[in-house]
Amino acid sequence: MTVDIDKTPADTPPAGPEAIKAIPVRHYGRYVSAVVALALLGGIVYAFSQGKINWGAIPDYFFDDRILDGVGKTLLLTVLSMAIGIVGGVLLAVMRLSKNPVTSSIAWFYIWFFRGTPVLVQLIVWFNLGLVFEYINLGPFYKDEWSDFMTPFLTALLGLGLNEAAYMAEICRAGLLSVDEGQTEASHALGMSHAKTLRRIVIPQAMRVIVPPTGNEVINMLKTTSLVSVVQYPELLRAAQDIGQTSGAPAEMLFLAAAWYLLLTSVFSVGQYYLERYYARGSSRSLPATPFQKIKANVLSLSSRSKPTGGTA
Repeated sequence: MTVDIDKTPADTPPAGPEAIKAIPVRHYGRYVSAVVALALLGGIVYAFSQGKINWGAIPDYFFDDRILDGVGKTLLLTVLSMAIGIVGGVLLAVMRLSKNPVTSSIAWFYIWFFRGTPVLVQLIVWFNLGLVFEYINLGPFYKDEWSDFMTPFLTALLGLGLNEAAYMAEICRAGLLSVDEGQTEASHALGMSHAKTLRRIVIPQAMRVIVPPTGNEVINMLKTTSLVSVVQYPELLRAAQDIGQTSGAPAEMLFLAAAWYLLLTSVFSVGQYYLERYYARGSSRSLPATPFQKIKANVLSLSSRSKPTGGTA
């Protein structure tokens, strides 16, 4: 007698649920906005291509001696004005945080006045103070006519530097307030003076907060130097305008000046990135990758993917 034996194991688990097929959400609004943006960009490019613009004049004068001299004076004015602004801003911030009501009030009035008046008005006032004061008399040290003393360079330096000090004062004050008061109390308990505490303890920790907005102020100062053309200082914009009047290409020279400003601000932005990265060492576990490190990582990842994988025998 033959017995049929079921060879199917009794403990075979039932078939699982069917895999879910995920369908990505289609963002039609993104496609429409991208098409509209590209259409607007194409329209702007087409409009400029049809305009009466001599584009060949821009490379012809891009490295002209007068343009390069204007670039050098723009950079010099930017550096010196920011130096005055940073030093003055630190002093004003310390005065503003002082418990002395006189120094605190003076710092508050300075910041209120210079932040409340346009920098262009300040430049014109400095330039025309010769209408108010005929001479400048510093006693036995210096005496001269105001018109000879207040040169266009000094006008630009004072107008930009003193105005920048008011803004840097608020940036530095925010940085100093970001440091915990326990740091100051601990340093005083160790016998450090107030000045040494600021120099060795508070300011180094405040730099992490001060540096990013200061970098923005440097870039903004580079562009603000274009205002000093109204006081006859031959910086980049003034040089471009003078060339435009003599060459018959005023619009083209303005485009040239804009290209130089874009180039300089791009270089300053790279420097700001590395400076912020340097002062972020004590606040981040891992520093963000530099652009060169990102490029290197992408190249290595692409090369590793392109290598053929060896098979097993």
